[in-house]
Amino acid sequence: MAAPDSPGDAGGLRVVVVGATGNVGTGVVRALGAEPAVDSVLGLARRRPQWSPAKTTWAAVDVTDDDLTGHFAGADAVIHLAWLFQPTRDPVSTWRNNVLGSIRVFQAAAAAGVQALVYASSVGAYSPGPKNRQVDESWPTHGWPDAAYCREKAYLERFLDGFASAHPGIRVVRLRPGFIFQRAAACAQSRLFAGFTPPRALAAKRLFPVVPDLPGLRFQVLHADDVADAYRLAVLRPVSGAFNLAAGPVVDAALLGDLLGARVVRLPAGPPRALLSAAWHLRLLPASPHLFDAVLRLPLMDTARARQELDWTPRFSAQDALEDFLRGLREHAGLPTAPLRPPR
Repeated sequence: MAAPDSPGDAGGLRVVVVGATGNVGTGVVRALGAEPAVDSVLGLARRRPQWSPAKTTWAAVDVTDDDLTGHFAGADAVIHLAWLFQPTRDPVSTWRNNVLGSIRVFQAAAAAGVQALVYASSVGAYSPGPKNRQVDESWPTHGWPDAAYCREKAYLERFLDGFASAHPGIRVVRLRPGFIFQRAAACAQSRLFAGFTPPRALAAKRLFPVVPDLPGLRFQVLHADDVADAYRLAVLRPVSGAFNLAAGPVVDAALLGDLLGARVVRLPAGPPRALLSAAWHLRLLPASPHLFDAVLRLPLMDTARARQELDWTPRFSAQDALEDFLRGLREHAGLPTAPLRPPR
């Protein structure tokens, strides 16, 4: 399918968003649609949504097979968000989609002459790091080797190092956010990592009477709308390189206990990890225990560069993002896109 004519004659920017129907993509499309400097948005996804945000047209593509260059022709910027989290038991499938598919996106952007490529990296790309201080974007990005998600994010960081060197005329931006939450994605994330969406009556009660205080359980989150704003700014500003994204405060067991009305209990990491591993091997849980290992080792990020060079400031605190997620579980929220469709 040929890409729509470029609106460049109208003076505005044309932006293509790959993976535009998920947790981050839906926010990015909305943010770009509200931006006066953007004339049109082409959203690419495996399945067309029943959703019509401002300035947006849709095309169905598979990044592993379909021609992408035609869709990118005439675009001022390509934002690449598409990612497959499951099946964690089939790393070949996720590698094919996430790594090889992403490389096809990058190469198509270069072939189409796109001026800016903005890629969704992650805190998961970072090597294990400190929990008592924050690191900047120079921290090594070798990932946690046991977790497929981290391996794939780290590999693409290396690929983009070479890509940026080989294509100096393309402005390559890598955004590295913490864990991203919003109301509309709550049920989808619950299905993705827990394997089910809790019934409304159960979600309205205390889901977790106890929060384990594990060594290393300190991580950063932010709201999807704040991430979307960072992507908007990355398209508009003449920046390149990596940017950490996170909201405060750092999330730990005490914060989670207050949020959930749960009792905090100090535990070693071994027993919860063994329980998660058993559930995963018995196919009772879709989330790999290796991702749990990675979370306990991920560094805390310094977001000074994003605040200074992107002029980015999160509007929502970490508590706001988590409360919005819990609200979405209680309300069975969603959007009319395939990834975020609410339970029936």
